[in-house]
Parts: sequence; C-alpha cells; structure tokens
Amino acid sequence: MATLQNSPSLHRTLVLNSFTKLHKQSTFHCCRRSNSFLVRAEQTPASSTCSPSQDRSGRRQVLTAGTIASWVFLTNQHSVSFAAENKKGFLPVTDKTDGYEFVYPFGWQEVTVEGQDKVFKDVIEPLETVSVNVFPTVKQDIKEFGSPQQVAETLIKKVLAPPTQKTKLIEAVEHEIDGKTYYTFEFVAKAPNYTRHALSKISIGNGKFFTLTIGANERRWGKMKDKLHTVVDSFKIFKV
Repeated sequence: MATLQNSPSLHRTLVLNSFTKLHKQSTFHCCRRSNSFLVRAEQTPASSTCSPSQDRSGRRQVLTAGTIASWVFLTNQHSVSFAAENKKGFLPVTDKTDGYEFVYPFGWQEVTVEGQDKVFKDVIEPLETVSVNVFPTVKQDIKEFGSPQQVAETLIKKVLAPPTQKTKLIEAVEHEIDGKTYYTFEFVAKAPNYTRHALSKISIGNGKFFTLTIGANERRWGKMKDKLHTVVDSFKIFKV
C-alpha cells in the first residue's frame, strides 16, 4: 500500500496544482450509470367462490400496494443503494468528523499510513487495501475540476501511482447520489514485479475533497472485483 502513496504535502500539492491546470483543458463527454428498479406485486389467484366485485377490490388493493411500495422504494433510494453495511462479510465505517461512510471486507485490519485518513488491508494479500484521503477545497462540486476522464488521469499519474509505474485508465464515469456528484474510475498500475488493479471514487462535500481507493493484485482481480465494487459503491459523503 505504501508504495502507491506519496507524502502528505507532496500529495496535496500535486492534486491542487494538477486540478488548477484542468480548467484550461477541454471537457470530455462522460458516461452516466443509472440504476434500474423493479418492484413486483404478486397476487394469489382468487378462489372460484369470490364474486366479481370482490375480485376487482382485491386487484385494486394489490395495485395500490404496488404503487405505495414503488414510491417508498424510490424515495428511499439512498438507503437501498448503500445497504451494503447489512451484507454478510462486510463491516461499516462512519467518520462523523469529516462526514463519510463506507464498508470494508470482514477480516481486513485497520493500519496507519502517513497521509491517509483511513486504511484497511488484508492480512495476507498486501495489495488488497482500501484507503480514504481527505483534503480541504474551496470548490463546491467535483465537476469544477474537470470531466471524469481528466480528473482520473491526473489523480492516477500524479497521486495514486508513482511515476515509475505504467498506468492505464480503464473507465471513468459520473453518477449522482442524493444530489451529489461522484466520479468513479477503474485503472491498473504496473510495477516490475506486480500489477495492481484498482477502483477509486471521488467527490466533494463539507469543504473537502474525498478520494476512496481500493485494489488488489491483478492475478486476484477476478476473485475480488465484486467485493471491491461493493466497497466503492458503499462510499458516501454526508453533511456534518
């Protein structure tokens, strides 16, 4: 984990300087991922002794219940989207000082790394880690720094991987949760003796710039990617 991090002062300088330059670059089109929701109401077939009026009344009740269920489901979308804390095999983290939350795989241990706000790692696989960085900013929205592709490329090259590693951005997307814009991107960083496959999620809130990054050895990506996506999807900023 430590090999993928810079010192705190250099880290902050590179981020701020790089994002300042982004305002002079052209903006790319970005993709949006949307979630689809399906609410299904099932009705037990009416018995042959039911009258037509009873049957119609029963159907109206089912339709009404289905409508209410749909409304409740959609108005509480954020609760469903971040219900990963209830999933077996994950533990929740809530930082009430900076205002963020996420989950991490059960069995990972918290460690202290200079310049990182939170770090959890697997006790056996050294490249399987999740970290959160928090920096002050005067910006109000992540889009002020540029498109998902622009910001992702800058972070990967200047912050998330040392210059000696070959990096490749696989995908960068924009999405919105509870009215707040997030960028999520996937990338690989290749060192002489290993390749790390990683995911990052970034946003702005409470006057701070947040980054969550999680990854694993490329040879274990197929086995770990679902867990890593669960962690990234769970990351959320809240007001403090």
